[in-house]
Amino acid sequence: MFKVVRDRKIRIGLVGCGRISRNHFRAIEHHTDNMELAAICEIDPERLQEHVDRYKVPGYQRLEDMLTSESLDLVAICTPSGLHPEQVIECAQAGVHVMTEKPMATRWWDGLRMVRACDEARVRLFVVKQNRSNPTLQMLKRAVEEGRFGRIYMVHINVFWTRPQEYYDSAKWRGTWELDGGAFMNQASHYVDLLDWLIGPVASVHAMTGTLARNIEVEDTGVMNIRWRNGALGSMAVTMLTYPKNFEGSITIIGERGTVRVGGVAVNEIQHWEFADEREYDAQVRDAS
Repeated sequence: MFKVVRDRKIRIGLVGCGRISRNHFRAIEHHTDNMELAAICEIDPERLQEHVDRYKVPGYQRLEDMLTSESLDLVAICTPSGLHPEQVIECAQAGVHVMTEKPMATRWWDGLRMVRACDEARVRLFVVKQNRSNPTLQMLKRAVEEGRFGRIYMVHINVFWTRPQEYYDSAKWRGTWELDGGAFMNQASHYVDLLDWLIGPVASVHAMTGTLARNIEVEDTGVMNIRWRNGALGSMAVTMLTYPKNFEGSITIIGERGTVRVGGVAVNEIQHWEFADEREYDAQVRDAS
C-alpha cells in the first residue's frame, strides 16, 4: 500500500534546471493548492542560485544532499536522459516517489533497473507522457477501447519537426548516444508511446535511421515498419530536418469500421473522423482540436 498525502500539500523537489524544467515550475505554480516546490537541485552553481533566488527554496548541487536534508514526497527529474536511471534509483532507495522526464532511459536494461528499484522500494515511478491527456488523443483512445474501429488494419505516424544545429550545440549532451538518444528516442518519444498505448503490444520492428544533416552522434531522421501482436501493420516517419519549422505530428488509424487522422503540429487537430456507427461524443470532434 502506498502512503497517501492528506491535509497538506505534496512536497516536490526538482532536479535539473534546464530547458524542460520551465514546464515543471509552471505546473507546480498552477497546482499550488495541492503541491509546493520544496527544493531544487542543479549542478551548475550560477543556474542554481538564479532559481533559488526566483523560487525562494533551498538549493543543492548534489541529489544525495537534497534527499537527506529535505522531507520530500516526490522528485521531478529534468536532467539529460542518460542520467535518469541512476537518479531515479537513488530517489527510490531514499523512499521518495519519482517523476522523470522522457525518455525514461537511453537503454532498455536501465529502464528495467528503474522499475525494479521502485518496485522494491514501494514507491511510484511516473514517466512524463502528457500527450496522452490531449483532448484529441483522449477521444481517439476512447474510440479504440470501445472497439469502434473493429479490426485495426494499418497505423501511420509522422513526426516532421526541426531541430537546427544551434539546438544541439546549446548543450554538450544533446545529440549524444550516452545522454540524449536520437530523434526516435527523444523528440519523437511521445509518438513512439502512442504505438503501444493506442494499438497494443508490438510484435516486431524494422527500422532505418540516418544522420543526414546535423553534426551529432545520433540519428536526425528515420523510418520504421511495425507489426503488432494483434496483426495490425504500420509505419512511422521521423525527421528533425523539416524546413523551416515544425510541420506535422500526426497519427492515422485505418480499421474495419473506422478511419481517423489526428494531425496538426503535435496531434492537436482531428482532421478526419469517420466510423460506421455514431456516438454522442462525435459532436465534440471540432471542440477537441
